[in-house]
Amino acid sequence: MLDQLESGPWPSFVTGLKRLAHNNNMMVDLLGQLEHSYTTRKGYWKGGTVSVFGYGGGIIPRFTELMGSDGKPMFPEAKEFHTLRVQPAPGNHYTTKMLRQLSDSWNKWGSGLIAFHGQTGNIMFIGTTSENTQHFFDEINEYGWDLGGAGPCVRTGMSCVGAARCEQSCANEQKIHRTLVNNFIDDMHRPALPYKFKFKVSGCPNDCMNSIQRADFSVIGTWRDNMKVDQKEVKAFVKAKGRKYVVDNVVARCPTKALSLNDDDTLDVDNRNCVRCMHCINVMTKALKPGDDKGITLLIGGKRTLKIGDTFGTVIIPFMKLETDEDYDRIREIAASTIDFWAENGLEHERCGEMIERIGLANFLEGIGLEVDPNMINHPRTSSYVRLDEWDQEAEKWKNRKQQAAG
Repeated sequence: MLDQLESGPWPSFVTGLKRLAHNNNMMVDLLGQLEHSYTTRKGYWKGGTVSVFGYGGGIIPRFTELMGSDGKPMFPEAKEFHTLRVQPAPGNHYTTKMLRQLSDSWNKWGSGLIAFHGQTGNIMFIGTTSENTQHFFDEINEYGWDLGGAGPCVRTGMSCVGAARCEQSCANEQKIHRTLVNNFIDDMHRPALPYKFKFKVSGCPNDCMNSIQRADFSVIGTWRDNMKVDQKEVKAFVKAKGRKYVVDNVVARCPTKALSLNDDDTLDVDNRNCVRCMHCINVMTKALKPGDDKGITLLIGGKRTLKIGDTFGTVIIPFMKLETDEDYDRIREIAASTIDFWAENGLEHERCGEMIERIGLANFLEGIGLEVDPNMINHPRTSSYVRLDEWDQEAEKWKNRKQQAAG
């Protein structure tokens, strides 16, 4: 059945496993157990407890449940197949020397199977024994690597490549990443929370880290002044592509109709209605750029399906500048207040966003000491804005009318 998976038009993971199986009995037995699972349509891995000295997380234990008639493992070389999560560099910056070191250590102490990267962001070293877990960690720790999070803890942070290679970057992604990870490293290594808590940092609203969908604490680079427009480059783009192309693929695709192409092939931007979707900037990169007044937006509560369905992060800080050490301290303080409040009020196996759904956003904001803001709404383009000034006077008029009708 595994052979059949190699017969399609696309590359197969089975080919990689077979390549690793040369002179590697652990991978041979892994293929045997996987074939058995496909035949019986059942999984045969169970969890347990495996750790390194001083740590409570960072390792995903896997023990086989497949036993022969003699009570011994059917595939003994793969009876233990643990995964170690190792924290990546901010922005996923590696040198070839780093990658060779990690690969050599894993070939020495593990199966050789590596995934760059897992969904939390870690480098996933897949397949080793309980004994070799400590040896592998000690070796990579010697040259500077640390375990990531696993279990009910703060998980490994992720940040995009950002300003290192991307001209759309609006923030120092790597500094934000390191600020958060360094502050919460103890919460990564010693699980003590209701469930997992993820940080992800994207340098612009393209959100290449999918942080709005996947992170409990999402940091998005943005700007609050007008988008920069180079009309000379706009005209060159229109000349090269044609007016119809620009109208169909740029102007018409603006979600808030904030763009208009003039008769002289210049572009007008209604910046009040721009929602920073980045589509026009991505298409007309030379002509359009983010504004100069750059900062970040903070969102809380993004996650995949768990107790309730998928949720996007909710804006709690619409915009803040990141220019001084005090600004970075404020991010750290908001993150600490959020984690502390969730640890105190969240139910077991409940993500932070699910807690907010349960207790209400107003209670959460009060708990972490933030003021309510009109931007903190689920559907910003469909919710009407209700003025609350002179509300008491209007309520008094309504009360008087009710009394007169009754009297």
